[in-house]
Amino acid sequence: EKRGIAVETPQWQPDNCIQCNQCAFVCPHAVIRPVLVSDDELRTAPTSFVTKPAVGFAGLGFHLAVSAMDCTGCGNCVDVCPAKAKALVMQPLESQRPECEERWNFAISLPEKTIPDPQKLTVKGSQFAQPLQEFSGACAGCGETPYAKLVTQLFGDRMMIANAAGCSTVWGATAPAISYTTNPRGHGPSWGFSLFEDNAEYGFGMYQGAVQVRQTLTSHIQAAMATTADAELEAAMADWLEHRDEGDGSRKRADRLTAALAAAKGEDKLLNEIYERRDFFVKRSNWIFGGDGWAYDIGFGGLDHVLASGADVNALVFDTEVYSNTGGQSSKATPTAAIAQFAASGKKTRKKDLGVMMMSYGYVYVAQIAMGADRNQTLKAIAEAEAYPGPALIIAYAPCLNHGIEAGMGKTQAQAKRAVEAGYWTLYRYNPQLAEQGKNPFLLDSKEPTVSFQEFIRSAVRYSALSRQFPETADALFAKAEADAKARRNVYKRLAAE
Repeated sequence: EKRGIAVETPQWQPDNCIQCNQCAFVCPHAVIRPVLVSDDELRTAPTSFVTKPAVGFAGLGFHLAVSAMDCTGCGNCVDVCPAKAKALVMQPLESQRPECEERWNFAISLPEKTIPDPQKLTVKGSQFAQPLQEFSGACAGCGETPYAKLVTQLFGDRMMIANAAGCSTVWGATAPAISYTTNPRGHGPSWGFSLFEDNAEYGFGMYQGAVQVRQTLTSHIQAAMATTADAELEAAMADWLEHRDEGDGSRKRADRLTAALAAAKGEDKLLNEIYERRDFFVKRSNWIFGGDGWAYDIGFGGLDHVLASGADVNALVFDTEVYSNTGGQSSKATPTAAIAQFAASGKKTRKKDLGVMMMSYGYVYVAQIAMGADRNQTLKAIAEAEAYPGPALIIAYAPCLNHGIEAGMGKTQAQAKRAVEAGYWTLYRYNPQLAEQGKNPFLLDSKEPTVSFQEFIRSAVRYSALSRQFPETADALFAKAEADAKARRNVYKRLAAE
């Protein structure tokens, strides 16, 4: 679908661009793509396809492609651009067609260039990878989709996703469209949706199914190694067995084993049986997606059960602090004083601290992130969670239309930044592997507040409306909300000091 729903869309200003790729990092709909292009490829480029020398990639040109027809016009890309003179400016959609479409079609036809491993886990380097979640049905400026998009850029070619009912189902797979896609090899996330209350168990089943198949494969490969006379096949099998549970390099090892089997299997029954299961050579990256209504409330029992199991699964919670997709009901993630359905006069009780609860197990990786506040910390936490050989929980702050952000949905990244600066949201990582090394597993990534807490919460209608509708109780609830947030921070500070 090419909807063309934006009134204005971003237009790249090459002379101002510092090639940081932050605009692509935060784009909720994956419509901004930095691309690297060779001189040979430029010979067939449209005349309007402008490039500049790529910083850090000798001999290649850099172009920032924009799909104006898929853009929702939120403007977050312009807002986060750090260049003194903005490298993106909003222009009327009609003034950019058809040249923008021509440039986009050429850009996505270009083959991906090899990015050095150290750069793949940087904000800039990660954005040269194809997003395997794109052009979703999310609201303009959505705070959820940039996280999902980033995960697919890092691990999408081997992901299995169990998705809870909620916004992530709506923007993820609104029939007949689905926002998940494949790379040129046909690899991409395998996405499934069960019920609101059993999403974690559903994802656990996906994980267990793959584990059982791979265990059988392991025994078959061990048996085949004892009889094969093919040196390359034996080496490929040995390499796979040694690293079969490692995600990093899994695709390369799978390709090597597949090629060796194809050349050597002949009529061998066992080798043919192994070859038939080649889809399972790659270590699956198992993810469970859902909102706070699922994770904190209706699906909490299942989430707790799965994380407590010790299984190597990753849960990503899009925390909007309210049941977003059904009109904005209060959840256990809703903080004190926030107005929502079923909390029309402001919620009286504090927010459930899901992260600390899961940390109590001692073997669950836990992180709280906010992309707008610290993009490097977001990237680091997601990479650490996936690499951790056990259960992982990532709680992502997601500004939402239901918040009533007074600055508008074009400022969702800025709103997340202010949430951390005000001490409303705290960034941290809890990595059990550090404890095994004799270190403190808890890392506090955010600093002491520098912005007024109450000024921050009053910047959203879900709080400011309390003063207008219930002035007699608003000040007391706002003070309690601030005290509750401070109490949470004090818990985190004590953990960091241990």
